[in-house]
Amino acid sequence: MHPGVEKAAAPYGSWESPISAAAVSAAGKTVEGLAVAGDGQLLWVETRPEEGGRAVLVKEVAGANGGNLDVTPPEFAVRSLAQEYGGGAFAVQGDVVVFSNYSDQRLYKQTVGDNSPVPMTPDYGGSVVRYADGVFDPHFSRYITVMEDHRQSSSNPITTVAAVSTSVGDVNEPTVLVSGNDFYAFPRIDPTEKRMAWIEWSNPNMSWDKAQLWVGYFSGKGEVQKRICIAGEDPLFVESPTEPKWSSKGELFFITDRQSGFWNIHKWDEQSNVVVQVYSIDAEFSKPMWIFGVSSYDFLRNDDSSQIIACCYRQNGKSYVGLLDHDSGSFTKLDLPFTSVTNIVSGDGSFYVEGASGSLPVSLAKVTLDEKRTMATDFSIVWSSSEDISQYTSYFSLPEFMEFPTAIPDQHAYAYFYAPHNPNFQGSSDEKPPLLVRTHGGPTDEARGVLDLSVQYWTSRGWALVDVNYGGSAGYGREYRERLLGQWGVVDVNDCCSCATFLVETGRVDGQRLCVTGESAGGFTTLACLAFRQIFKAGASLYGIADLASLRAGMHKFEAYYIDNLVGNKQAYFERSPINFVERFTCPVILFQGLEDPVVSPDQATTIYKAIKEKGLPVALVEYEGEQHGFRKAENIKFTLEQEMLFFARLVGHFKVADDITPIKIDNFD
Repeated sequence: MHPGVEKAAAPYGSWESPISAAAVSAAGKTVEGLAVAGDGQLLWVETRPEEGGRAVLVKEVAGANGGNLDVTPPEFAVRSLAQEYGGGAFAVQGDVVVFSNYSDQRLYKQTVGDNSPVPMTPDYGGSVVRYADGVFDPHFSRYITVMEDHRQSSSNPITTVAAVSTSVGDVNEPTVLVSGNDFYAFPRIDPTEKRMAWIEWSNPNMSWDKAQLWVGYFSGKGEVQKRICIAGEDPLFVESPTEPKWSSKGELFFITDRQSGFWNIHKWDEQSNVVVQVYSIDAEFSKPMWIFGVSSYDFLRNDDSSQIIACCYRQNGKSYVGLLDHDSGSFTKLDLPFTSVTNIVSGDGSFYVEGASGSLPVSLAKVTLDEKRTMATDFSIVWSSSEDISQYTSYFSLPEFMEFPTAIPDQHAYAYFYAPHNPNFQGSSDEKPPLLVRTHGGPTDEARGVLDLSVQYWTSRGWALVDVNYGGSAGYGREYRERLLGQWGVVDVNDCCSCATFLVETGRVDGQRLCVTGESAGGFTTLACLAFRQIFKAGASLYGIADLASLRAGMHKFEAYYIDNLVGNKQAYFERSPINFVERFTCPVILFQGLEDPVVSPDQATTIYKAIKEKGLPVALVEYEGEQHGFRKAENIKFTLEQEMLFFARLVGHFKVADDITPIKIDNFD
């Protein structure tokens, strides 16, 4: 459509859009870890929905336009199942890669370009021993990794820091170096001296509640013979140190939230054995460690004059990337097009960033610096999660960061609001758009206001959408995160309802057409909104939690006490579980569930479905063979989105959708 041509008036929700559910599912590639190889080129793991969610290690080929190299042979996949959520599934030294293979969870060693990975760890039959967050140890030619051993107990595996020999042809039993605590992460070796830092924590804490940073000294044989606690032992304050890294000079840096409640960069002053804050700001330099291998900062390489750190912090819903000179404590902001940054790794005279913005999908970019290391001279996208997304640019609705009042006087929470937008259509002046409220999972996670075709799918059809960062979300410091302690199912529910009400009261959306959707923990918030509040007219739960007690009973070790901390006592477990109050549902619900889900058992969805059906309310249940917790197959991602949209359109929409979608049968409606 040419500028100046009138937009056609059409009912909200009925607009025609080229952003199809197929386009959304095709744009679902994700990055699961990145590192720089010896030649300065980037390596990363990407997941591919079109290959059933297979995770492949890919290497950037300099000068090749999009001609990146698949490192992983077709019969392998790079994914760890440690702590269920994995991450930290590979490491590289020069051109040698060590990775966790998805099917058997063994570690394999491979030279980039050679298609025959060699196993390094024993075959225990099945995926009973898992590895993550490994690094090469230059002092003892070995690989040091977090090891999670399920051989004695699948519900209570033993986690240790272990060493695996990297000598060719050897398959050796790993040697345990550090053990005795519940959880370990970030084993990191000092390049200048025989010692290692690591993070450890114990139940009932999550690592972001309370953790410790230790340094252990290796004996001549490579065993940890003496150790000292650097952070997390002081009884005067609670802290959660994370992401330890050694500089090339053997100085230990890490991120912690002592005293201020915000994760800032600190340094261990070894001589006087004190922790020094490098830079202080009420902002988050790291995030909750749901997955292994996060890298929120890195030292610039080949830079002896002064140690410069490339890092990013998050403040008021936005990420800022900059260069931190830790000698002077000065921070120089770089003007990059990303508003969200999740990982940073350093190259030669440059660094790589994983990030996104309201108009850029999740991408990997190379940032080149000037000789003085003070400004960015070039920003180039190396990889994009959705290559052909630019054809839809004129349809994009940009996020509006909003603060809204919560149920508690003088308290606010945050969200991203996306207004309906389409270059060819506009709503009529006498109607307001329907609203979809999205509740993120976790719940200790964060909606980031970045380009996501699964949001644009709705807005380009004339829906308004709001992504709520309810109290308890990450990105706003410890105090905000801790609003949810003992209050899950209360604060999140109140905040989602308050946000919807605020948008109605400010005249942005139609109060009679409010819908809510969520996945996993977000599905719990969604179901709780539908069971315990009367604000929403319909809802969708994607593998949502309906029964907190059964979730807790079947919970893996990593989150065994997480739910207790968020919910509280037995009575609260009962009172906040929608499954116990199915008679209170008053509006239509559609449920989507993977039949191999290890986190939320499929019978939770079945129970809710049957109860709502018996009550005579419109309801539908979609079950997927072979899907787990989170759908990975493109065809299922597509079907879910189409049927969710059609369900809402038919039940609360008052409009006909433009797309030709065959509806599934809705009980008590069709």
